[in-house]
Amino acid sequence: MPHQEPASHQAGAPKSPQPPQPSQPSQPPQPIPSVWTRPRSGREQPALSRDQIVAEALRLLDSDGLDALSMRKLGTRLGAGATSLYRHVANKDELIELAIDEIYGEIEVPEPTESPDSATWRADAVRCAQSLRGTMLRHPWIASVLGEMGMSYLGPNAMRLAEGMLALFTRAGLPATEADQAASTLVAYVTGMATSEAAYLNVLARSGRTEQDWVDHVWPTAEQAAASYPHLRDGYAEQRGKDPRASRDTNFQYGLDRVLDGLETRITH
Repeated sequence: MPHQEPASHQAGAPKSPQPPQPSQPSQPPQPIPSVWTRPRSGREQPALSRDQIVAEALRLLDSDGLDALSMRKLGTRLGAGATSLYRHVANKDELIELAIDEIYGEIEVPEPTESPDSATWRADAVRCAQSLRGTMLRHPWIASVLGEMGMSYLGPNAMRLAEGMLALFTRAGLPATEADQAASTLVAYVTGMATSEAAYLNVLARSGRTEQDWVDHVWPTAEQAAASYPHLRDGYAEQRGKDPRASRDTNFQYGLDRVLDGLETRITH
């Protein structure tokens, strides 16, 4: 029997609607630029480890500041070319992420075995807060980059700190969600105060003066500027002659105590 085209294919016959074609797949999302989201390279040189690179980067950052850090300069200090460093870190931002997490490793975090009940939560919180502040002031450059390193909380030492603080407030009796809020509140206070102090200490470092010498130098000008503002004038008069470092410690502790007072009302509620 001769082959005959279906009626729908014959000239003049209306064509049936074609099924919709599948849409083209969208472009895959770009990877998040962070050392913590990128698989570690298998091409790292045994002679130059990531730990060595981070340790030297920290020495450079602490001595010369953030602006002085470059892959070329770091490679020179390590006796290696910048290309060698890129086998371990993709860019400068990743290096800073690693340096930040290394610093987090210095922070004293109460272990669960140290506080088997809720009675010592406040002493643990004070110790952790003071350690966080002290760590930031030992590495004042960190204050200017914490907000820019959006994935730094994924580092192992940052995770250890977060876990320890959550455990602290959970042992104190707060539910999980509120323990997270309490930890965030405490960290926000400490980092806020320490950021201001770190900026001040950076100014001191650039001036080449000691803190006491700096205060003695600027105090007369500050008092003169405050002469028309009675509350400020009285405040400057009261602080005249006091040890500036001791005053910073006192001011920090005052604010920390008030934050913990507020959290304690929730814990004992």
